Amino acid sequence: MTILLIYIAIFVGAFFAIKAIEKFKTKETDFTSLKTVTFGDESAVISNRAASFISVLAIFMIWGAFTGSKLMPFHVPGPFIGDFSFTYTATNAAGETDDALVKVVVYDSKSDKVLPKPDIEPGPGFAKNDSASIAAWRSGLIKVRRNDVGYGENDYKVVSIDGQSISPSSEIFIDNARIYMTAKGTLSLTPEKGWQMESLYLPPPEDVWSRLIKVASEGYKNFSLFEHLGWSLLRVVGGFLAGAIVGIPLGYSMGLSGWFRGWFDPIVEFMRPVPPLALIPLVIIWFGIDEEGKIILLFLASLWIMTISARAGVSGVTISKIHAAYSLGASKWQIMRHVIIPNSLPEIFTGARVAMGVCWGTVVAAELVAAQKGAGMMIINASKFQMTDLVILGIVLIGVIGYSIDILMRISEKYLVPWKGK
Repeated sequence: MTILLIYIAIFVGAFFAIKAIEKFKTKETDFTSLKTVTFGDESAVISNRAASFISVLAIFMIWGAFTGSKLMPFHVPGPFIGDFSFTYTATNAAGETDDALVKVVVYDSKSDKVLPKPDIEPGPGFAKNDSASIAAWRSGLIKVRRNDVGYGENDYKVVSIDGQSISPSSEIFIDNARIYMTAKGTLSLTPEKGWQMESLYLPPPEDVWSRLIKVASEGYKNFSLFEHLGWSLLRVVGGFLAGAIVGIPLGYSMGLSGWFRGWFDPIVEFMRPVPPLALIPLVIIWFGIDEEGKIILLFLASLWIMTISARAGVSGVTISKIHAAYSLGASKWQIMRHVIIPNSLPEIFTGARVAMGVCWGTVVAAELVAAQKGAGMMIINASKFQMTDLVILGIVLIGVIGYSIDILMRISEKYLVPWKGK
């Protein structure tokens, strides 16, 4: 929740800052300023590059700040690391009370060196001083009773910590730690964790970068990083192209023929909401665990999207254009070539971008099926060994490649379908 609020604050602050700067730098002769209507007009909405840059920068800054990254000049409060002590009060069977001191050392869990418990003199009385060593972000049991004289008697118990009353199944808070007493009277101590994320759950950016350098130079599981990414890309492109080759003609047929639409519409609308992940068991049973099964799963992920986008493109053609073509003596083939296909291409390109994104999202699941190489296989295998930096690296690489493909498709659409929106 804290991260979300910080992100929203950065978004709002950047929005007003950029708007204030643009107000003084806007050219009076640019295209947008000459339009009488801009709100609601897609052609007047252009991606703000400054906003994109700040958005990416904000994500990295929040990532670094909440992971204790050395690349960030500032961080949110991290876990407590150092020494502290507390005093507990115990009563014995005779009704006597005594105090003892517990010294605790909290060391960095990222370090390979485990610090030993600090030395401490037992002290006088039946309650004996004790010590403990605990890693940051971890909890530890401190069995203070075990050192005390007469701890095995039924009426022996620890009654307070630093003057705060404590009983079984209750907890108290002291400086730098939370202390919980178990039902058996043992103290469970959890040092202050702060706001930073432990590297096991979210490593800092430099750890992910180091993993990228290592995997790029040494490879992973007998294959280089480029082979893993290349095989994932090959599977995605193969499945997407197969879905487009089948789905686009099917969508055209459904958009132009009532018979085709009536025949295939129940199938398409039934399969469209079924997630590709639900088809994995059937794909394994029918097509095995080789490359064929993975390509078919990606094919099914893109097929219905391409079919619906082609059908929507045909259905969205303005009827007045078709009437105009007929009035000029155009044949059905000419109407198809010069009216229907050009007007449906923008919708098909939009569907292709969506289908490619779905395929990239499905490739991880597809490579669960006994894959020896691929970005998805790399992510799944790394997760089994809690290699979070490699998992995040794989996710980032898949996102970067998917975003790059989307940019290429936008550029292709710009040059192949220049009439979109006009």
